[in-house]
Formats: sequence, structure tokens, C-alpha cells
Amino acid sequence: MPERITLSVNGRNLHVPQGASVAVAIAMANSFCRHSVSGEARTVLCGMGICFECRAEVDGRLHQRTCQIVCTSGMRVSTQNRLRTEG
Repeated sequence: MPERITLSVNGRNLHVPQGASVAVAIAMANSFCRHSVSGEARTVLCGMGICFECRAEVDGRLHQRTCQIVCTSGMRVSTQNRLRTEG
């Protein structure tokens, strides 16, 4: 069984397997990454950093391609899903 680490997705603590991408953590949180211009929920599409659909805020840095970032303990992830539901 892989070791688990804890990070925050939209203010909620989440335990993910060590080595998981931030995109996986967002999916495990039952969330999506952002909204399209027309308001549709968007999330990981290509999984290799080309499409930019998986962008989210990671540790205060906006528009990070979450499929390309490995989770670290204590990481803070915020998606537009959080912004839409709180506003």
C-alpha cells in the first residue's frame, strides 16, 4: 500500500497516495478545475500538460497545470469550483 500524504483542496484536507498528481487529488475531492468561458465545468483532458484544461491555483500560484504537478504534503490547491460555490 503506498504511503499517503495530506494536502488541502478547496480548504478541505484530503489524503492521497504519495506520487499522485494534483489533478488526481482534485478528482478525489469530487471537484473540477475551472469553468470555461461559457460556464461549463472543465477538468483534466490530455493528462500531459498540453490542453491547459486542468489549470488551478497551487500554493498561491495561479493557472498551474495540475496534471504536471506531484502532490506534496501540506500543499494548498484552490479551483474555480470553490470560487463559484462560495460566491
